[in-house]
Amino acid sequence: MQQAKFSIIFLSPLGPIRISLYRNQLAGLKFLEISSSDKFENHSDYLKNATPFVQQIVHELRHYFDHAKHVFNLALYIEGTLFQQRVWKALQKIPSGETLTYGELARQLQTSPRAIGQACRTNRIPIIIPCHRIIATHHIGGYAGNITGHFAKIKEQLLLHEQSD
Repeated sequence: MQQAKFSIIFLSPLGPIRISLYRNQLAGLKFLEISSSDKFENHSDYLKNATPFVQQIVHELRHYFDHAKHVFNLALYIEGTLFQQRVWKALQKIPSGETLTYGELARQLQTSPRAIGQACRTNRIPIIIPCHRIIATHHIGGYAGNITGHFAKIKEQLLLHEQSD
């Protein structure tokens, strides 16, 4: 993917998320790791001058964090192989609050669990394309290529959030 033309930091309940646009479509959501020295300013003043589409993205993310069953309606810039796009489309059909294992989705798409995991790992638009809803058979599995640490904790929190709504 070429460099996004616009990005902003959204302060979510799970930490800062970089929102990236390309061709006036959502091209990326990236959870940022934060250190004690990082400071993120409130962007509410900036959002007043943002495009209606950026305002819509922020509004929908806020709504999701208030109501986990929220169904996103955003224009997405999805770049990936045909296989990745097929996996990502299947992920979008998993309702909030539900999960599938890597193996279950692999059987549905007639592929391997490892291939599913790799497609999830390369997903640039988490939450909207809910790769966190794919879990391992005996544990929650990885998130953003990590099975421990900050990103694994985000996956756990997303799943808990969706179970609570």
